[in-house]
Amino acid sequence: MINEKRVLDTFLEYVQIDSESRNEKEMAERLVADLQALGLEVKTDHAGEGFGSNGFNVCAYLEGTLPGETTIMNAHMDTVAPGNGIKPIVENGIVHTDGSTILGADDKAGVAAIMEAVRTVIEKKLPCRNTEILFTIGEDCGLYGAKHMDYSMLKGKEVYVFDHTGEVGKVVNCGPGQINIRATVIGKSSHAGLAPENGISAIKVAAKAIAKMNLMRIDEETTCNIGTWKAEYATNIVPDQAKLIAEVRSRNLDKLNAQANHIKDCLQETCDEMGAKLEIELTTNYVSFQIELDDPLVKRVEEACGRLGYRFYSEKGAGGSDANIMILHGIKPLVVGVGMTDAHTGNEFIKIDDLNKSAELVLDLMTH
Repeated sequence: MINEKRVLDTFLEYVQIDSESRNEKEMAERLVADLQALGLEVKTDHAGEGFGSNGFNVCAYLEGTLPGETTIMNAHMDTVAPGNGIKPIVENGIVHTDGSTILGADDKAGVAAIMEAVRTVIEKKLPCRNTEILFTIGEDCGLYGAKHMDYSMLKGKEVYVFDHTGEVGKVVNCGPGQINIRATVIGKSSHAGLAPENGISAIKVAAKAIAKMNLMRIDEETTCNIGTWKAEYATNIVPDQAKLIAEVRSRNLDKLNAQANHIKDCLQETCDEMGAKLEIELTTNYVSFQIELDDPLVKRVEEACGRLGYRFYSEKGAGGSDANIMILHGIKPLVVGVGMTDAHTGNEFIKIDDLNKSAELVLDLMTH
């Protein structure tokens, strides 16, 4: 029922609009214009001002005639770097780039799918549910668009977040929370050749602390990784500072906090033992969410896949999305796959068939 040529054309146009995180203004303005051209009233906010972006979240409401709660259809408009000057290549049923940039299917595939479904409903005057269209900024740099959103724009209390890898028909019904850890080990400087015994090497302290840590895959629900360990000094100076940046993720809140405290304890105990000081900051970036597989939000996707002939399946998520923020505002989320592959890399691609399937799935959810 969708216009397959238009889905592809829309996607190709959108990915060529530069919209790396914090530079989404042009893409946001385009989406406002496209929604207004369909006769919809569009609302925007000032979310970008909260985290140094020139963009804004975009929301529109499509009044339906079918019974049921208002449903939000969400995708994010920002991309990771390198995402400027994208030149999509279409060949053999696949869209990709030459590898010098990402493609931006994360998440403009979701944006294009939602836009096509809305266009189809309006053009064909199809009965549909009350639907809100929500396109967010700043997702890839820390879910900041959702964090700074003006939630008074929204009527709905349930959202489909079209933003995940995997086949169209996959849902992610739970996702982890994340705690970021920034720590500085402070030792004592001295001349490494003349009097090394008078110094306290921050590198040595940090290394001993790290050796005590349980890192990487902790259990089925929990991971932990140190991404940065930095200390730059001349070889004749005992280094007095070493900086660490790490993260913990878990779908279990108790485990999330326990692992973060484990990292902190390893650092503090080693600093105390070796006479160093510790400055540390633990920041909860987002919380976990979980929707039961028998929830109506999930069952509607399963039923839609049955009508469309798609394979329905569920996965447990390992990363964050706008879903992790919206649940804090009383909006029940479900993340849905759109077929993107190798997102955040120069190898990113998407099958044209998956673009079409995503649009058909949005349309089916709107019209049943």
